[in-house]
Amino acid sequence: MRPRFLRCGWLALILVYALAPRFCPAAEEPSLSREQMEHFLLTSKVVKSRYASKGITNTWRLTLSDGTITHDAHFQAVDEHRLGMKFSNGSSELLFVDSYKYNIAASRLAEMLGLENMVPVYVERRWEAQTGSLGWWLPVEMDEVERLRRKIPPPDVDSWDRQMYKVRVLDELVYDTDPNLTNVLIDHDWRIYRIDFTRGFRLSKNLRSAANLVRCDRGLLEKLKALNREELANRTKGYLNKEEVKAVIARRDKIVAYFQKLIADKGESAVLY
Repeated sequence: MRPRFLRCGWLALILVYALAPRFCPAAEEPSLSREQMEHFLLTSKVVKSRYASKGITNTWRLTLSDGTITHDAHFQAVDEHRLGMKFSNGSSELLFVDSYKYNIAASRLAEMLGLENMVPVYVERRWEAQTGSLGWWLPVEMDEVERLRRKIPPPDVDSWDRQMYKVRVLDELVYDTDPNLTNVLIDHDWRIYRIDFTRGFRLSKNLRSAANLVRCDRGLLEKLKALNREELANRTKGYLNKEEVKAVIARRDKIVAYFQKLIADKGESAVLY
């Protein structure tokens, strides 16, 4: 029989592990540029696959390797187009689209706005006789639904709020009809990521909820002002059609005008950071 002090020591270790906070050092991420990530996603071999438990669009978690780097990716092949769609909550939508192409469009739009650290790299790739978006798997700890359920406060409220203001601007610009909080992810360092845009880029030229626009990063506002329709069309060619691009620009105009009015009413320091 083991000495009592050894048995107690093991029990203490087990209790420490069980009661430790969920946040622990994340696995080391490869230090790659977005261009290198794109190349990896497009060319690396799929060595493992398993069904992703979250989401309703038949998504997969794939493990890829190029012989040197091994990393996971998120595969979505949904590309559904309907004249009309009725939802379980009783609402309906004309010209309903649920498409992996919008993930790629959102990734490229984010790069144009300086939000590339908030939206993962997505590329188009064929796997198992399906064409879909392949997104870089992020080193996250939880999503926003879990954070709220567990009532975990962010350690730096100002930093958190500033990130969420950017998410809200992006959501209004993209006009995602399914912006649920499981698509807001949080990593070990409390960086926020926004994923899954398959129900975005509607044709509406209005904002979904202007009241969500509270404050704005100065650099982001300048990049919004500079967003060019021709450049956006070129960067998203094959993923957004002409009318979808026009709708993005129209919403951009409304976002900029909304913030300019806020600045006039409240003062620049109260709106921009």
